[in-house]
Amino acid sequence: MFISNAYAQAAGGAAGLEANLTSFLPIILMFVVLYFLMIRPQMKRQKEQRAMMDALAKGDEVITAGGMLGKVSKVTDVYVTLEIATNTEILVQKSAVTTLLPKGTIKAL
Repeated sequence: MFISNAYAQAAGGAAGLEANLTSFLPIILMFVVLYFLMIRPQMKRQKEQRAMMDALAKGDEVITAGGMLGKVSKVTDVYVTLEIATNTEILVQKSAVTTLLPKGTIKAL
């Protein structure tokens, strides 16, 4: 009287699978957009930074992460010695070097 009969539905088959794929399509699309807008450019930037650090040589003019400008006077595997003024040298990690400047940028040294 108060409870109606429950009948089983027919199986969806291929239509049910297609409905599931279309419901996941926006999520998949978001991950693709995220990859091309954020992850891929960051990996490219890291690759360029690593290549720049490997190519450091004596006489290069650089800027460190702390904003120090200097001329490279010695390069080892992990550290770089920078001449920041006449007879003044500092030792920094290679990873602290952020920018390689064109030759002749620093005129005071």
